Amino acid sequence: MTVVQDTAAGFQSAALTGGRSLRQIIWARLRRDRVAMICLVVLVLFYLIGIFGPIVGGMVGIDPYKFDSASISDNAGKPVLDWGGISAAHPLGVEWGTGRDIMAQLLFGLRISLVIATSATLITVAIGTVVGIIAGYSGGWTDSIIGRFMDLVLAFPFLLIVLALSGVLTQRLTQLGVPEGNPSRILYLILVLSVFGWPYLARIVRGQVLSLREREFVESAVAMGSSKRRILFTEILPNLWAPILVYATLTLPAYIGTEAALSFLGVGVLPPETTFGAMLATSVTYFNVVPTYLFIPGTALVILVVSFNLLGDSLRDALDPKAIH
Repeated sequence: MTVVQDTAAGFQSAALTGGRSLRQIIWARLRRDRVAMICLVVLVLFYLIGIFGPIVGGMVGIDPYKFDSASISDNAGKPVLDWGGISAAHPLGVEWGTGRDIMAQLLFGLRISLVIATSATLITVAIGTVVGIIAGYSGGWTDSIIGRFMDLVLAFPFLLIVLALSGVLTQRLTQLGVPEGNPSRILYLILVLSVFGWPYLARIVRGQVLSLREREFVESAVAMGSSKRRILFTEILPNLWAPILVYATLTLPAYIGTEAALSFLGVGVLPPETTFGAMLATSVTYFNVVPTYLFIPGTALVILVVSFNLLGDSLRDALDPKAIH
């Protein structure tokens, strides 16, 4: 009787531990990683602030477009109070020369930065995944043509192209029906980040598909007469989520930093709208007298980017098949 009970208990334990799906195993590993959980909470807060921050700002009466002349002096627009004008009315201070609330600018600027980076990441992942799967599975001339095209895209000097074509392409987008001004500039940033970003993921996916197409489950699908579309997106694609998710979590913070750099160089949104990069560009002029205006948006940008990078590293470890047990 004891042997039977022990055997039954063993099978029950195996069912409890071995019956979990891959998603449950990955989530369990992430939950044990304190750094990953902290970063995940921070990122969720950033996205909630980006979505609901402007609404909350309007409810509490802070406006990024409102000029507060009482908070700045006649001496070149210097904030009246020390530390950049930090007070109860302006918890993070005011902008030099205008008196606009910095907290309100952060709330609105975060939303624009996240919209640009998230949209560009989704487009990059979609294009890179599809092109990489087709190139890796087809082989032959198709793979060669796609490979040379990726090399051509990567050969362009990204920064120079973005700066040189900014005016021309935003005007073209306006002619195609996109509203003039910031909507066309935001769409331009999304498209240019996506166009120059997808080849990196496509190469990773292609390399994975080259090994997957020789696996037994793919050969079985071919022998059963499955269509190429089914083989690519039903049989192969589910086995690529690990590198795709890791790449996405590392690409999004890179795009946030790139958007900030482009806004710093004048390619981003136009005033009175703002982003992290635009705030940093404005704050550099007054760094010697109001350093808080540089440190506040700079610190927020660093926390956002570092949280994404650390979460990407933790996700990569959780998706490692050698570590899953």
